Formats: sequence, C-alpha cells, structure tokens
Amino acid sequence: MERIKRFQQSLLILAGEGEQEEDLLGESSGSFSLSPLQRLYGFALCLVAGFAFMLLSLIVFYRPIKFAVMFSFGNILAVGSTAFFIGPVEQARMMLDPVRVYATIIYIGSVILALICALVVHNKVLTLIAIIVEICALIWYSLSYIPFARRMVSELLVSCCDTEI
Repeated sequence: MERIKRFQQSLLILAGEGEQEEDLLGESSGSFSLSPLQRLYGFALCLVAGFAFMLLSLIVFYRPIKFAVMFSFGNILAVGSTAFFIGPVEQARMMLDPVRVYATIIYIGSVILALICALVVHNKVLTLIAIIVEICALIWYSLSYIPFARRMVSELLVSCCDTEI
C-alpha cells in the first residue's frame, strides 16, 4: 500500500500537481534536480575540463587561433562550473549583480571578441590582444567575489605605477 502511495505522489509531482519539497538551496526537488553529490561531480568535472582545456591550449600557444578557441572554451567551462552549485539562474543573477555587471560584460565581450577574431577574422594579433583582455577581465571578475579584493588590487597597481617621487 505504501508503494502505491509513493507512486501516486511521484506521478503528481511529475504532472506538477503535487507538493515539491525545497532543499537548502531553495530549489524544488522535482524530477530534474540534482543531488548534492551529483552537483559536486558536475562542478568538479566542468572545472577540471575547463582547466584541462586552458592548459592544453598552452601547447598550441604559437597558433593563436587554436589557442583562443581552446582557452576561451576552457574559461567558459570553468566559470560555468559554479552553476552546478548555485544553479544557472542564480549564477546569472550573481553575474549581473551591480558590483560585477561591468566585469561580466567585459569578460563575456572579450570571450566573444576572441572567438570572432580567431574563427571569423583569422587575425593572430587581434586574437592575442583579445585573449589578454579576456584574462584580465576574468581576473577582475573573479576578484569581485572576494570582499575588498578589487580595491586592494587597484590601490596596489596605482602605487606601483605612480610616477610621483
């Protein structure tokens, strides 16, 4: 009898009519949610694959077009890996937070620019410039998650580049 009730409950949940429990992250535990262990595996797999693509791109560094494609794909995988922990909607919400919206726009724009320079324009110099901008934007974007990190880095760069004696 208990099995029949659970089966009916699962059918109601699949049909969207039953009550769905919410987990600690505030997401419903419907048929498409991941367990915490699956989230950890997804995060680790995307992060390791992203770093692997970024490291493997160094092998083809002297071919900027292949380098840009592999490096950009690795960056997208590494940044997107956190979506397994917090979900893609929350990831997008955090990326568009007023604190980091400019860094996000510059980062996404530099990834797109690097891929356009590599795949459409086939210009090695522009591709390398776009990759350098992409790396700087990724660092600046990553620093936005650490309290006061961007301010400290800004002050450090100003003090290092200050020409007043």
